[in-house]
Amino acid sequence: MEKKDYKDTLNLPKTSFPMRGNLPKKEKEFLKYWNEIDLYNKLLESHKYDRKFVLHDGPPYANGHIHIGHALNKILKDIVVKSKSMQGYQTPFVPGWDCHGLPIERAVFQKLKKRKDEVDPIDVRKKCREYATNWVNIQKEEFIRLGVIGDWKNPYITMDPKYQADIVRELGKFYERGLVHRAKKPVYWCPNCVTALAEAEIEYADEVSPSIYVAFKIINDKGINLPENTYLVIWTTTPWTLPANVAVAVNPELEYVVLNSGEKHFVIAKSLLEDFREKTDLSGEAVKTLKGIELEGIKYEHPFIDREGQVILADYVAADTGTGLVHIAPGHGEEDYQAGLKYNLPVLVPVDDYGKFTDEAPSWLEGLKIWEANPVIIKKLEEIGALLFAGEINHSYPHCWRCKGKVIFRATPQWFIVMDKGNPTLREVALKEIDKVQWIPEWGKTRIKNMVEGRPDWCISRQRIWGVPIVAFYCEECGETIYSKEIADYVANIFEKESADAWYKRKAEELLPEGFKCPKCGGEKFKKEMDILDVWFDSGSSHAAVLERRPELSWPADMYLEGSDQHRGWFQASLLESCGTRKEAPYKSVLTHGFTLDEKGHKMSKSLGNVVAPEDVVKKFGADILRLWVASENFTEDVKISENILKQVAEVYKKIRNTFRFMLGNLSDFAPEESLVYDELEEIDKWAINRFSILAKEIIDAYNSYKFNKIYRLIYDYCATELSSIYLDILKDTLYCEAPNSKKRKSAQTAIYKILYGLTTLIAPILSFTAEEIYSYIPGREKESVFLEEFPLFCESPDEELLERWEKLMKVKSLVNKALEKARAHKMIGHSLEASITVYVDGELREFLEQYKELLPYIFITSGTEVKQFAAAPSCSVGDDEILKGVRVKVKKAEGQKCERCWMYSTTVGQDSEFPDVCERCARVLREISE
Repeated sequence: MEKKDYKDTLNLPKTSFPMRGNLPKKEKEFLKYWNEIDLYNKLLESHKYDRKFVLHDGPPYANGHIHIGHALNKILKDIVVKSKSMQGYQTPFVPGWDCHGLPIERAVFQKLKKRKDEVDPIDVRKKCREYATNWVNIQKEEFIRLGVIGDWKNPYITMDPKYQADIVRELGKFYERGLVHRAKKPVYWCPNCVTALAEAEIEYADEVSPSIYVAFKIINDKGINLPENTYLVIWTTTPWTLPANVAVAVNPELEYVVLNSGEKHFVIAKSLLEDFREKTDLSGEAVKTLKGIELEGIKYEHPFIDREGQVILADYVAADTGTGLVHIAPGHGEEDYQAGLKYNLPVLVPVDDYGKFTDEAPSWLEGLKIWEANPVIIKKLEEIGALLFAGEINHSYPHCWRCKGKVIFRATPQWFIVMDKGNPTLREVALKEIDKVQWIPEWGKTRIKNMVEGRPDWCISRQRIWGVPIVAFYCEECGETIYSKEIADYVANIFEKESADAWYKRKAEELLPEGFKCPKCGGEKFKKEMDILDVWFDSGSSHAAVLERRPELSWPADMYLEGSDQHRGWFQASLLESCGTRKEAPYKSVLTHGFTLDEKGHKMSKSLGNVVAPEDVVKKFGADILRLWVASENFTEDVKISENILKQVAEVYKKIRNTFRFMLGNLSDFAPEESLVYDELEEIDKWAINRFSILAKEIIDAYNSYKFNKIYRLIYDYCATELSSIYLDILKDTLYCEAPNSKKRKSAQTAIYKILYGLTTLIAPILSFTAEEIYSYIPGREKESVFLEEFPLFCESPDEELLERWEKLMKVKSLVNKALEKARAHKMIGHSLEASITVYVDGELREFLEQYKELLPYIFITSGTEVKQFAAAPSCSVGDDEILKGVRVKVKKAEGQKCERCWMYSTTVGQDSEFPDVCERCARVLREISE
């Protein structure tokens, strides 16, 4: 007899939702759709009466294409913003760009091929603005391509005239509090970029430097009876700073010895005597021991300059390296400068802006670059007999973050925001506010606290053109420096109309109020300050220029979110700016992420060929794979990315996508109004809904604690295991084989619908494009976009009794699965429906399983199930105490014949004359659907 094909009588999944995502193409369609419906403003409108959550965007620099670190940062922000929006918050997100500063100016100067003193500032600023505008537009499109929702049509840009005006107004507030002053102090200086640098603009790299011991002859021992021809021995790794030497520092508590080496005597730290002998090959005995404090005030002569120096005391002088005596040049070191203040030492800087010696240095050094001068100075010391040792040392040395060249400490007239003036001081206010902020992870608090505790005054001046000028004037009559809040506000109003270019276009008198006179001498002729503000002051003022300016935002921000390097950058600049002007932090919480590395943990660089560009990832895999990668990583640490890692993430994505596709396919003939009420659902469907409610709560909690990698695991495990391998697998018989409109099938579809709808919203902040695509296929959807939905309301008190019962059933199912696998391995069965199983168990569990006797084959996906006493278990039965104690399972071939429709084996097959090749259940369904 020919077998009948019952395929057309089954309710097989039907959906046009594609198996393959084709994300690189499909995502662009959704970007166009979001733009057409003006999704961002629709989101704000839908939550206009709700509580705000403001994540303030730290501005990336408008220079070059976005890199993978940018992508990590913006995607994390987008996940946070969307997850808050889908919990009912109003979440305005205003992206921004940092547009002033050295990198852009350097790029322009490279094209001009001129030096700073050879150009028209107006022309340079025009070209810088054009350069920044171009990159803002490029980066904007690149960020939008990642699926980041924000006010892209109205971003904040630090070169906007209003923003520039607000920067000046913020500076005026510091003037008003007396926290700004101009002084000649050593700062980090880049001779290549010809400007002062902030601490945040410094990178450290290993460098080989000279290491020399130099003898300074004592000319007045102030009566402590040192032998004739006694020399102080200093150690330095920067011979080029010796022309600026004015003192030698010793530690007051250290012991020093006078070493007799024949005609000469040398003062060195006692603990370093043996090391000194070894390096210099000098022999002799120590003839005198002194405490460092006894050496204070001794006079010496400079080895190659007609200058007298003195011995001073400094606690920081160490006894573990060098000689225990440190050469002091207040013009070339912060510690040296501080020591110099104490002793009223002169601040000498015989080095110009370009790192060349001036005429203040000896004539044989004039015009030489400092690095070129090192060997020249060493040779000179050798010639005059002052060089005792010359070697090399490999140590960590500061470099410019932009040009990668070595930086120096150089005292120049600079503008500073004072950290320790007033009551309370700016430092005290900032430290107090740090304690009020939530730092995620917690170590961020310690990190920024240590930085603020130990930081020097904030050098806010830069010797460049492209930026916001420091609004200050100099009287040409008496030289008085003039600056105040009133003047800053007056100039800010001009900038708001004309931009900061007005500083360069107008004369000084045209930038001051009409009739303004020097408050000291009454003079009416003025000169402008030509330094610009540190760009960290620019971006640090964003809380004022953006959060306070824009009505849709609020101050302070709920969150700042950036890389961990921003504890010394934007986080700190914003904190100090806000505490200096408002005595409060501009943020309630700060979340930090790590850096991006390759799969071997190496930093990315073009030379290593390990750079992963977001643009390439999006073209090959799609933005959702990049977003899923972001969610998969513990972003509070450094994160790894490579093509191999992305391929693994893409596999996880396929599993998630296909789970959704299966659910959509089984709702092709379902309308939401057909949903059954909870009490009418089958018990397995009630269990699934309760389980999903628990999952939803876990996911929402994870969003709110920013543990996105936990969400990644939860969603993947849920799709791959609980749904695909358990619940949906069990439901296949109901979905495919029951009558289309049967209550049992409608129950299953009701549960699937609720899970599908809820799960789609829960993945939306991460898999934004895919969630939108899924949502467009969900029957009965009510909104234009999934992002206008909210996360599902989870049950505060799930049915614990029900969950407990099904947990027992799932444990027994796990043991049954193990027994089925063993039977399959022994070729006893192929599909599990070929099997009938016997569960051997006693006590309460046996009584419990008896209650579910009719359901057990359905749950176990077998053709029959029996429950017997444990003692009857044969030796061939399978047990596993780790899964379930006191239970064994035996597998045997199912009795009866195979139903050609549902594939279950049943003794009822052949009993129906109309449908002789199907089971009793299928015969009933066939009659029902034929009527």
